Amino acid sequence: MKISVIGTGYVGLVTGTCLAEKGNSVTCIDIDQNKITKLKNGKLTIYEPGLEPIFVRNTNEKRLRFTNDYKSGLAGSTLIILALPTPPDQNGSADLSYVLKAAKKISQYLTEYTVIVNKSTVPVGTSKKIYDQISKNTSVEFDVVSNPEFLREGLAVQDFMKPDRIVIGGCSERALAVMRELYEPFVRQGTPIIEMDAISAELTKYAANSFLATKISFINDIANLCERVGANVDNVRLGIGADERIGKRFLFPGVGYGGSCFPKDVKALIKTSTEYNRPLTILKEVEHINNKQKKILPKKVLKYFGGDISGKLFAVWGLAFKPDTDDMREAPSLEIIKRLTKLGASIVAYDPEAMDYTNKLLSGEDVNISFATNQYNALENADALLIVTDWSVFQNPDFKKMKKLLKKPIIFDGRNIYELDKMQTENFHYESIGRPVVN
Repeated sequence: MKISVIGTGYVGLVTGTCLAEKGNSVTCIDIDQNKITKLKNGKLTIYEPGLEPIFVRNTNEKRLRFTNDYKSGLAGSTLIILALPTPPDQNGSADLSYVLKAAKKISQYLTEYTVIVNKSTVPVGTSKKIYDQISKNTSVEFDVVSNPEFLREGLAVQDFMKPDRIVIGGCSERALAVMRELYEPFVRQGTPIIEMDAISAELTKYAANSFLATKISFINDIANLCERVGANVDNVRLGIGADERIGKRFLFPGVGYGGSCFPKDVKALIKTSTEYNRPLTILKEVEHINNKQKKILPKKVLKYFGGDISGKLFAVWGLAFKPDTDDMREAPSLEIIKRLTKLGASIVAYDPEAMDYTNKLLSGEDVNISFATNQYNALENADALLIVTDWSVFQNPDFKKMKKLLKKPIIFDGRNIYELDKMQTENFHYESIGRPVVN
């Protein structure tokens, strides 16, 4: 099948590469010439485990191509996939300008029946807006299908190649037949293809992400209560997670959720519910809890040091919003670093992948931060260590070496990656989320 993918961010690049891996001929289109040049030269523009080998293989075998020219990129395609950003506006609604501009471009180059597949996360009714935008400018037959993605950064290739479900929203049997053919190689083990109307498919994406965000905010709120009453959230988490109606996943307390999906999708669904006069008050509280949670670690640090951290040096392990990605969008580390430095502290940070991105984001801001070449260099003469992202490389460190490098053995762990007994044995002052303090 000949496929065009518009947009080469996380979703577009993973989608295009994985579809090429199944033998399709894929052309990825992006208006960012710098990004296209890098991709043509064999350089990935994102960090995603498992992507590079199949990217190299499919570009070498000419199944995966890149261009910024719509006309050549769309020529002869059976499917055109939209994988474009939909960032939040100031009022929280999703900005559809990238999607609708692409739809207008598509309309100029349709020559035969084509299925337009929207993978961008969009509010209900967007499929109709795409259809209306294209139909204004062409008489060629086409259909628009909603096909939301459920990719986790850090596991995106695995999620695409072995999905737990595929959601397709549309009313045209002709289009649905094309979509079934597209996904047939991915569902041979019995993965369900769930067909529905486009509006339901669009809402499914927002509802899924908002529900997961709700689980995170719920366990964070419970963790904060645990600290007040003297309970251990690890025990509570295990106790409720064993109930199959609740499940174990997304019940890990921390410094709040971030990334490109949960924050903006919660905002967008709140906005949609308000527009339709059915406000989702539970999601407003989810968002409120998450914003408060990003302030938890700085509060613990400030309390320990008696309310004054001016002149203190803190090591920070982890910057990306989650491990196995370089994505800094809505990362809790940014809030934590800004709050600490505003109070007069300085930061030495280390992250396996996200330091360059962080440096660009914070350049020009009044933030006293430097970056270490490895996790241990960050500790040298630091007053304490803050763990913000649970990269696997941080999970079994050399504690004796850490104690020698730090001024005092003090850890504020925003991801609960160490056992309390271990911290007691190693003689650290250790504060985590929702668990007893180790002195």
